[in-house]
Amino acid sequence: MRVVALGGAGVMGRFGVRDLVSKDSVEELLIADYDIEAARAVASELGAKCSARGVDANDHEQMVSTVKGYDVAMGTIGPFYKYEKKVARACIDAGVDYVSICDDYDAAAAFLELDAEAKKAGVTAITGVGWTPGITNVFARLGADQLDEVDEIATSWACDPADTAGKAVTLHYIHAVTGMIPSFIDGRLAYIKAGSGLEKIRFPETVGECNVFHAGHPEPVTIPHFINARTVSLKGGLTDPFLVGLTSTLVGMGLTKTERRKDLVGGFFNKILPYLESIGKPPVTCSACRTDITGKKDGKWTHLAYGAAEHMDKLTCLPTSIVVQMVGEGLITEKGALPPEACVDPREFLKRLAEGGVRIFEGDEMVKPLEV
Repeated sequence: MRVVALGGAGVMGRFGVRDLVSKDSVEELLIADYDIEAARAVASELGAKCSARGVDANDHEQMVSTVKGYDVAMGTIGPFYKYEKKVARACIDAGVDYVSICDDYDAAAAFLELDAEAKKAGVTAITGVGWTPGITNVFARLGADQLDEVDEIATSWACDPADTAGKAVTLHYIHAVTGMIPSFIDGRLAYIKAGSGLEKIRFPETVGECNVFHAGHPEPVTIPHFINARTVSLKGGLTDPFLVGLTSTLVGMGLTKTERRKDLVGGFFNKILPYLESIGKPPVTCSACRTDITGKKDGKWTHLAYGAAEHMDKLTCLPTSIVVQMVGEGLITEKGALPPEACVDPREFLKRLAEGGVRIFEGDEMVKPLEV
């Protein structure tokens, strides 16, 4: 298959590119990035399969001409609240299948609006195929398929800020904890205050217990469209209490209300994080996610829990690479604008994820490996 990696020279994109280029099924890989020098450097490092091209996500015609003729496009251009719909529409207009790591709730909602266009173009476009959303959504599908009736799906994540150098990650976190964010409660989409609902959740080691709260993410937006559940929620948290407090203070002061303010605060964090990490970076960094599914099986209430842990780049972009391959191999054929819970086979996906080195668990204590 021929793959174009949009944003493939970024921190997250590079991991996906390296995984894809190692696969025999990938014959050619174009790294298309706004930073053409970085794209050339990555392409040069990875060898003859790879080439590089400069691309601007704000230039629709350039985007269309860049992806046209490829089999699948991998999307890692963030922040996604700025770019996901633009990039997806360019791929649809080019007639090219698309798989992205989009993790912003408003971008996911806008993406779903492209469903009719994608179907008409015969395109498979899949958003939110990363760590969370992504792995969390596939866990939701895995659990829901084992129940006769689903009542609640609770997704959550714990992020070690030292686990990545990606600048878009900072903007995403600020966006997720600002203002009123969507959650699916008692059968309807409702908007609740970001940062509310504080609780401690156990994740797989080496993360362990972490305080999490309601944050803006796609899971409550997409999952109710494809799994009949009364309530779908998302809570997230950082493993560093100091950064949680600092971010909460800046949000409370109204310094993240607009896109321009978010850019400024994100730039501030990206400048100070290296200094903070040099003072208190843990010897081992790790991030994790968890999905709890509650419902009825044979008339009895049942609770299922699944979790995953690894470095953030692998958690985020290995899923994307896997689904790009599944689309290219013809294992995913549904057309339209879809999230992973609508079209990705859980067992095949999780088997490949485990083979790629992500640790996967089941059970409330998050210590029993999940057999896939």
